[in-house]
Amino acid sequence: MAKPLILVSNDDGITSRGIRVLVDVMKQLGDVVVVAPDSPQSGMGHAITIGNTLRLSEEEIFQDVMAYKSSGTPADCVKLAKHYVLKDKKPDLIVSGINHGSNTSISVLYSGTMSAAIEGAIEGYPSIGFSLCDYSSQADFSHVEHYVYEIAKQVLDFGIPKGVALNVNFPPKRNEAMKGIKICRQARAKWQEDFEERYDPNGRKYFWMAGNFVNFDKGEDNDEWAIANNYAAVVPCQFDMTAHHAIAQINNDWDWENLKAGL
Repeated sequence: MAKPLILVSNDDGITSRGIRVLVDVMKQLGDVVVVAPDSPQSGMGHAITIGNTLRLSEEEIFQDVMAYKSSGTPADCVKLAKHYVLKDKKPDLIVSGINHGSNTSISVLYSGTMSAAIEGAIEGYPSIGFSLCDYSSQADFSHVEHYVYEIAKQVLDFGIPKGVALNVNFPPKRNEAMKGIKICRQARAKWQEDFEERYDPNGRKYFWMAGNFVNFDKGEDNDEWAIANNYAAVVPCQFDMTAHHAIAQINNDWDWENLKAGL
Protein backbone atom coordinates (compact mmCIF):
# COMPACT_ATOMS: atom_id res chain seq x y z
CA MET A 1 0.00 0.00 0.00
CA ALA A 2 1.12 3.56 -0.73
CA LYS A 3 2.32 5.56 2.24
CA PRO A 4 0.11 8.42 3.46
CA LEU A 5 0.94 11.80 1.96
CA ILE A 6 1.55 14.34 4.73
CA LEU A 7 1.80 18.10 4.18
CA VAL A 8 3.81 20.00 6.80
CA SER A 9 3.68 23.75 7.38
CA ASN A 10 4.16 26.17 10.28
CA ASP A 11 4.30 29.84 11.25
CA ASP A 12 7.80 30.05 12.76
CA GLY A 13 9.43 29.70 9.38
CA ILE A 14 10.95 26.83 7.43
CA THR A 15 14.25 26.92 9.36
CA SER A 16 12.73 26.69 12.85
CA ARG A 17 13.67 23.89 15.24
CA GLY A 18 10.02 22.90 15.71
CA ILE A 19 9.32 22.15 12.06
CA ARG A 20 12.45 20.02 11.85
CA VAL A 21 11.18 17.89 14.72
CA LEU A 22 7.74 17.63 13.12
CA VAL A 23 9.20 16.58 9.76
CA ASP A 24 11.34 13.89 11.40
CA VAL A 25 8.30 12.47 13.20
CA MET A 26 6.03 12.59 10.14
CA LYS A 27 8.65 10.75 8.04
CA GLN A 28 7.97 7.74 10.26
CA LEU A 29 4.31 7.81 9.16
CA GLY A 30 4.35 8.66 5.47
CA ASP A 31 5.72 10.64 2.55
CA VAL A 32 6.28 14.24 3.59
CA VAL A 33 6.05 17.48 1.62
CA VAL A 34 6.87 20.81 3.30
CA VAL A 35 5.50 24.20 2.30
CA ALA A 36 6.30 26.79 4.96
CA PRO A 37 6.92 30.53 5.28
CA ASP A 38 10.39 31.89 4.56
CA SER A 39 10.30 33.95 7.76
CA PRO A 40 8.39 33.98 11.09
CA GLN A 41 4.65 34.62 10.73
CA SER A 42 3.50 34.37 14.35
CA GLY A 43 0.25 36.15 15.17
CA MET A 44 -0.82 36.36 11.53
CA GLY A 45 -4.07 34.54 12.21
CA HIS A 46 -5.80 33.50 8.99
CA ALA A 47 -4.33 36.31 6.91
CA ILE A 48 -3.86 35.69 3.18
CA THR A 49 -1.90 37.64 0.60
CA ILE A 50 -4.08 39.77 -1.68
CA GLY A 51 -2.82 42.40 -4.09
CA ASN A 52 0.82 41.48 -3.63
CA THR A 53 3.23 38.93 -5.07
CA LEU A 54 3.64 35.45 -3.65
CA ARG A 55 7.01 33.80 -4.11
CA LEU A 56 7.75 30.10 -3.82
CA SER A 57 11.09 28.34 -4.12
CA GLU A 58 12.26 24.78 -3.60
CA GLU A 59 14.74 24.30 -0.78
CA GLU A 60 17.09 21.47 0.19
CA ILE A 61 16.63 21.72 3.94
CA PHE A 62 15.26 18.35 5.04
CA GLN A 63 16.87 15.08 4.03
CA ASP A 64 14.82 13.11 1.48
CA VAL A 65 11.90 15.55 1.77
CA MET A 66 10.55 17.87 -0.92
CA ALA A 67 10.40 21.32 0.67
CA TYR A 68 9.34 24.77 -0.47
CA LYS A 69 9.55 28.14 1.23
CA SER A 70 7.00 30.85 0.52
CA SER A 71 6.89 34.59 1.06
CA GLY A 72 3.27 34.18 2.15
CA THR A 73 1.41 33.44 5.35
CA PRO A 74 0.75 29.97 6.78
CA ALA A 75 -2.70 29.94 5.15
CA ASP A 76 -1.07 30.97 1.86
CA CYS A 77 1.33 28.05 2.19
CA VAL A 78 -1.50 25.51 2.44
CA LYS A 79 -3.27 27.10 -0.52
CA LEU A 80 -0.08 27.04 -2.61
CA ALA A 81 0.51 23.42 -1.62
CA LYS A 82 -2.98 22.39 -2.71
CA HIS A 83 -3.11 24.28 -5.99
CA TYR A 84 0.52 24.20 -7.15
CA VAL A 85 2.93 21.95 -5.24
CA LEU A 86 0.71 18.90 -4.84
CA LYS A 87 -1.46 19.66 -7.88
CA ASP A 88 -3.59 16.54 -8.41
CA LYS A 89 -2.40 14.79 -5.26
CA LYS A 90 -4.52 15.02 -2.11
CA PRO A 91 -2.80 14.95 1.28
CA ASP A 92 -3.99 12.35 3.74
CA LEU A 93 -2.99 14.65 6.61
CA ILE A 94 -1.94 18.27 7.11
CA VAL A 95 0.15 19.11 10.16
CA SER A 96 1.38 22.50 11.30
CA GLY A 97 4.09 23.33 13.84
CA ILE A 98 5.58 22.41 16.11
CA ASN A 99 5.06 25.99 17.25
CA HIS A 100 7.47 27.63 19.69
CA GLY A 101 4.91 28.93 22.20
CA SER A 102 1.38 28.37 23.42
CA ASN A 103 -1.71 28.43 21.22
CA THR A 104 -4.20 27.63 23.97
CA SER A 105 -7.55 29.35 24.62
CA ILE A 106 -8.04 32.69 22.80
CA SER A 107 -4.61 32.50 21.15
CA VAL A 108 -6.05 30.06 18.63
CA LEU A 109 -7.67 33.07 16.89
CA TYR A 110 -4.33 34.82 16.41
CA SER A 111 -2.28 31.73 15.67
CA GLY A 112 -0.56 31.31 12.33
CA THR A 113 0.13 27.69 13.30
CA MET A 114 -3.57 26.97 13.65
CA SER A 115 -4.48 28.98 10.56
CA ALA A 116 -2.56 26.47 8.45
CA ALA A 117 -4.44 23.62 10.12
CA ILE A 118 -7.80 25.39 9.79
CA GLU A 119 -7.10 26.08 6.12
CA GLY A 120 -6.57 22.34 5.71
CA ALA A 121 -9.89 21.66 7.44
CA ILE A 122 -11.63 24.16 5.14
CA GLU A 123 -10.36 22.12 2.20
CA GLY A 124 -11.69 18.95 3.81
CA TYR A 125 -8.38 17.40 4.91
CA PRO A 126 -7.67 15.97 8.37
CA SER A 127 -5.50 18.64 10.00
CA ILE A 128 -3.58 19.18 13.24
CA GLY A 129 -1.77 22.16 14.73
CA PHE A 130 0.97 21.28 17.24
CA SER A 131 2.39 23.77 19.76
CA LEU A 132 4.85 23.55 22.63
CA CYS A 133 4.34 26.03 25.47
CA ASP A 134 7.99 27.08 25.37
CA TYR A 135 8.94 30.21 23.41
CA SER A 136 12.67 29.50 23.29
CA SER A 137 14.20 29.08 19.84
CA GLN A 138 16.17 26.19 21.40
CA ALA A 139 13.16 24.58 23.07
CA ASP A 140 13.44 20.88 23.99
CA PHE A 141 10.87 18.85 22.04
CA SER A 142 12.10 15.41 23.07
CA HIS A 143 9.24 14.75 25.51
CA VAL A 144 6.51 15.41 22.91
CA GLU A 145 7.75 13.48 19.86
CA HIS A 146 6.04 10.25 20.92
CA TYR A 147 2.73 12.07 21.46
CA VAL A 148 2.98 13.89 18.11
CA TYR A 149 3.48 10.53 16.40
CA GLU A 150 0.61 8.83 18.22
CA ILE A 151 -1.88 11.67 17.73
CA ALA A 152 -1.08 11.90 14.01
CA LYS A 153 -1.35 8.12 13.67
CA GLN A 154 -4.75 8.12 15.41
CA VAL A 155 -5.99 10.73 12.93
CA LEU A 156 -4.67 8.71 9.97
CA ASP A 157 -6.20 5.49 11.34
CA PHE A 158 -9.56 6.76 12.57
CA GLY A 159 -10.04 10.21 11.03
CA ILE A 160 -11.70 13.27 12.49
CA PRO A 161 -15.01 14.92 11.52
CA LYS A 162 -15.03 16.98 8.32
CA GLY A 163 -14.31 20.63 8.94
CA VAL A 164 -12.52 19.97 12.23
CA ALA A 165 -8.86 20.63 13.02
CA LEU A 166 -7.15 19.56 16.22
CA ASN A 167 -5.38 22.20 18.30
CA VAL A 168 -2.73 20.30 20.27
CA ASN A 169 -0.69 22.07 22.95
CA PHE A 170 2.08 20.47 25.00
CA PRO A 171 3.46 21.67 28.34
CA PRO A 172 7.15 22.58 28.41
CA LYS A 173 9.61 19.91 29.49
CA ARG A 174 9.55 19.58 33.28
CA ASN A 175 11.32 17.42 35.83
CA GLU A 176 8.36 15.02 35.95
CA ALA A 177 7.13 13.16 32.88
CA MET A 178 4.04 14.47 31.09
CA LYS A 179 0.94 12.80 32.54
CA GLY A 180 -0.87 12.09 29.27
CA ILE A 181 -3.48 13.66 27.00
CA LYS A 182 -6.72 15.49 27.77
CA ILE A 183 -9.37 15.97 25.08
CA CYS A 184 -10.83 19.26 26.22
CA ARG A 185 -12.38 22.60 25.37
CA GLN A 186 -10.86 26.02 24.81
CA ALA A 187 -10.50 27.97 28.04
CA ARG A 188 -12.37 31.26 28.52
CA ALA A 189 -9.46 33.66 28.65
CA LYS A 190 -8.05 36.71 26.87
CA TRP A 191 -5.04 38.94 26.48
CA GLN A 192 -5.27 42.21 28.40
CA GLU A 193 -3.23 44.47 26.13
CA ASP A 194 -1.26 47.55 27.03
CA PHE A 195 0.28 49.83 24.39
CA GLU A 196 3.50 51.54 25.40
CA GLU A 197 4.08 54.90 23.72
CA ARG A 198 7.68 55.23 22.55
CA TYR A 199 9.80 57.37 20.26
CA ASP A 200 12.33 56.30 17.65
CA PRO A 201 15.76 58.01 17.28
CA ASN A 202 14.19 60.54 14.90
CA GLY A 203 11.60 61.57 17.48
CA ARG A 204 8.71 59.87 15.71
CA LYS A 205 6.10 58.27 17.93
CA TYR A 206 5.39 54.54 17.79
CA PHE A 207 3.60 52.01 19.97
CA TRP A 208 4.76 48.70 21.40
CA MET A 209 2.09 46.20 22.36
CA ALA A 210 2.54 44.48 25.71
CA GLY A 211 0.10 43.03 28.21
CA ASN A 212 -0.85 40.05 30.32
CA PHE A 213 -2.78 36.85 29.79
CA VAL A 214 -5.93 36.69 31.92
CA ASN A 215 -7.65 33.36 32.52
CA PHE A 216 -11.27 33.66 33.70
CA ASP A 217 -11.91 29.92 33.52
CA LYS A 218 -11.93 27.91 36.75
CA GLY A 219 -12.97 24.64 35.11
CA GLU A 220 -10.88 21.49 34.95
CA ASP A 221 -11.97 20.49 31.44
CA ASN A 222 -10.13 23.14 29.42
CA ASP A 223 -6.76 23.48 27.72
CA GLU A 224 -5.28 25.95 30.22
CA TRP A 225 -5.99 23.56 33.11
CA ALA A 226 -4.49 20.66 31.16
CA ILE A 227 -1.23 22.48 30.42
CA ALA A 228 -0.94 23.79 34.00
CA ASN A 229 -1.34 20.22 35.26
CA ASN A 230 1.24 18.75 32.87
CA TYR A 231 -1.11 17.19 30.31
CA ALA A 232 -1.17 17.64 26.56
CA ALA A 233 -4.35 19.49 25.57
CA VAL A 234 -6.24 18.43 22.43
CA VAL A 235 -9.06 20.78 21.43
CA PRO A 236 -11.19 20.03 18.33
CA CYS A 237 -11.70 23.34 16.48
CA GLN A 238 -13.95 24.39 13.60
CA PHE A 239 -14.03 27.30 11.19
CA ASP A 240 -17.81 27.72 11.45
CA MET A 241 -17.93 30.57 13.98
CA THR A 242 -21.72 30.82 14.01
CA ALA A 243 -23.06 31.28 17.55
CA HIS A 244 -25.89 28.81 17.01
CA HIS A 245 -27.28 29.30 20.52
CA ALA A 246 -27.79 33.02 19.82
CA ILE A 247 -29.96 32.59 16.72
CA ALA A 248 -33.14 31.75 18.64
CA GLN A 249 -32.57 34.52 21.18
CA ILE A 250 -32.13 37.19 18.51
CA ASN A 251 -35.11 35.89 16.53
CA ASN A 252 -37.33 35.84 19.62
CA ASP A 253 -36.18 38.95 21.51
CA TRP A 254 -35.58 41.56 18.83
CA ASP A 255 -38.44 43.74 17.64
CA TRP A 256 -38.43 42.68 14.01
CA GLU A 257 -41.74 44.40 13.18
CA ASN A 258 -40.36 47.83 14.03
CA LEU A 259 -37.20 47.07 12.11
CA LYS A 260 -39.21 46.12 9.03
CA ALA A 261 -41.42 49.22 9.37
CA GLY A 262 -38.36 51.44 9.21
CA LEU A 263 -37.35 50.16 5.80
